Amino acid sequence: MKRYEILVIGAGPAGLAAAQAAAASGRTVGIIDDNPQAGGQIWRGGPAGQSDARARALWLSLQDAPNVELLSQTRVLYAPAAQQLQVQTASSAMTVHYERLILATGARERLLPFPGWTLPGVTGAGGLQALSKGGYPVAGKRVVVAGTGPLLLAVAATLRARGAQIIAIVEQAPLPALARFGAGLLATPSKAAQALQLARQLRGIPYWSDSYVRAALDTSGAAATVTAPQLRAVRIQKGSSTITLECDYLACGYGLLPNVELAQALGAATHSRNGQTAVTIDSWQQTRVSNVYCAGEGTGVGGVDLALVEGRIAGLAASGAVAETATLFHQRTRWRKFASRLEHTFALRPEILALAEDNTIVCRCEDVCHGELKTHSSWRSAKLHTRCGMGPCQGRICGGATELLYGWRPAAVRSPIVPARVASMIESAPD
Repeated sequence: MKRYEILVIGAGPAGLAAAQAAAASGRTVGIIDDNPQAGGQIWRGGPAGQSDARARALWLSLQDAPNVELLSQTRVLYAPAAQQLQVQTASSAMTVHYERLILATGARERLLPFPGWTLPGVTGAGGLQALSKGGYPVAGKRVVVAGTGPLLLAVAATLRARGAQIIAIVEQAPLPALARFGAGLLATPSKAAQALQLARQLRGIPYWSDSYVRAALDTSGAAATVTAPQLRAVRIQKGSSTITLECDYLACGYGLLPNVELAQALGAATHSRNGQTAVTIDSWQQTRVSNVYCAGEGTGVGGVDLALVEGRIAGLAASGAVAETATLFHQRTRWRKFASRLEHTFALRPEILALAEDNTIVCRCEDVCHGELKTHSSWRSAKLHTRCGMGPCQGRICGGATELLYGWRPAAVRSPIVPARVASMIESAPD
């Protein structure tokens, strides 16, 4: 059993910023993260090794703080009682007690079904980036990066730096929208500088706007099925033309979805907009649950800058330094406006939601196809009759797709929040 005055869930930018702000008050701070190292997805590999100076500064300040403890490779399973969380490590389980809780659980990639998307060689854009950062060999491999959003550029740059051959970057947003977004970067000089840096890193790579993946193809040249051996090519709709590109990998992602399951399990309110469910918060990042705060992508996908300022506000508020948060509200408003421009620019075109055929798998864990799911009126009905969302990912992949395809939202979150050992469900250190 462990006890903390302030407990932070997630060691990405928002979580680290929250922990730093909270620790300055002298209170005991615990950070729980399921990765081997802190940094989250954006600073994967550890913040100390990042080119972003903010990552290094945050980590160094927390390493030197005697009142801060990081519990890595630790997952939250459920809340056994008020102000308690049952967690699982690689070898054991325990109950963690807290006075105030800050949720900085980040986001996951949104994957949408299309013919052949389950074929080996087809990955999420961020997924392949994370694999390559972890040492997965991509040198010499031909990669098509597709989907929508600035993440595609960062993914392509990462893969190219590790020796991959980027065949094309395929962006579904139309050119006029991208041009307006680019002009708007003048309002955020740091983002404009990042864009110029990425442009230099990606020089010579075809960038196709107003384009999207229609199908992944196997060795026969036909739309791949779940039994196909390997990705060999991708069929692209480029404007009014259809183009086939041979490749070894297709890294395809359609933005991010907030991880809200823990917040929902604790009773926090959520809201949905444009197929994205996020935690509802007040001006001090507090949820409707007393002493539970949320910061970063969980409140709505907005990028690292918004995550950092939200995390700091949450950390200050949770530690009682509410007066100090006022100076950060302007920064938060500025980055929320940037997030709104992102959402508007990269809104999904309707053609992408019409790609799935009747035999296209939507729920990968349980092999449930679009033809079966479209006959149901709700998530609950689909689960009861097809087992959609009942596999190991517990609907984290298919849930994001079904919300857009059919308008479904899960009615509740079931415990444990993530797959757990049976022993972890019953182990609890005595109080």
